[in-house]
Amino acid sequence: MESGCDVSERELERFVERVWAEGGSRYRELPWRNIDDAYSVLVSEVMLQQTQVVRVLKHWDRFLGVFPTIDALASADTALVLEQWQGLGYNRRALALKRAAEQCAGRYAGELPPTFDELVELPGIGQATAAGVMAFAHNKPSVYIETNVRTVFIHELFPDAETVSDRELKPLVEATCPPDRPRAWYYALLDWGAHLKQTTVNPSRRSAHYAKQSAFEGSRRQKRAEMLRCVLADPGMASDDLLAHLEEFEREAGRGGMDRAEFESILADMVGEGFFRREGEVLFA
Repeated sequence: MESGCDVSERELERFVERVWAEGGSRYRELPWRNIDDAYSVLVSEVMLQQTQVVRVLKHWDRFLGVFPTIDALASADTALVLEQWQGLGYNRRALALKRAAEQCAGRYAGELPPTFDELVELPGIGQATAAGVMAFAHNKPSVYIETNVRTVFIHELFPDAETVSDRELKPLVEATCPPDRPRAWYYALLDWGAHLKQTTVNPSRRSAHYAKQSAFEGSRRQKRAEMLRCVLADPGMASDDLLAHLEEFEREAGRGGMDRAEFESILADMVGEGFFRREGEVLFA
């Protein structure tokens, strides 16, 4: 077992033993675990990006009930996809997931491609998401680096470091992933990492890639979410009516109304990103 960095082979062996013990004793039974359906795993991985497990538990099964296959998601109206995503936040993920499904429907006969390199070519699927699909759906070795995985490696192998980059972690993650049990290995890392974040000063804050989530209240992100909610509830809504609603929404929150220039800027972004279709002054999701 070679790490390619300053951690000795014996240290890595002890680390692996500790992960199996600590992670195994804290195993979480989650509905998207130990399944071979790559599409269902992909949906869970996308939902879990920047979203707590408890919230995903409320949405994953329902979403798959409405869109049980890649073809079902690919052919669905965008408005319906966004409706089913409500409550998860970061709605761009839903659009990217639908676009990925559309590509799979056209290029891969309604299946996810079987290789890492093909997965990362799809919209919204980065290296971590593709590695998650390979490990969890196919039980194939991969370099899966996300916040809970970072937490364990930094806590155990970089206890005194102020900043740790993924470049430093990657050879260690690759060296410790077992060729025969990657799925179980990453479950152990995820579950111990989740425990550490609840019981210690979150070690992942020492990651060079850690970014504290900005406040939602009063943010541009909140305004976007409220605009989307309104248009989904009232397709064909006039833009002036949407502005009037946002002004009232902001005043009720004690923020003094909605600036028209900001409203138009947000609206232009959302039209450009594919959330809204604008016909004159009328909006559709």
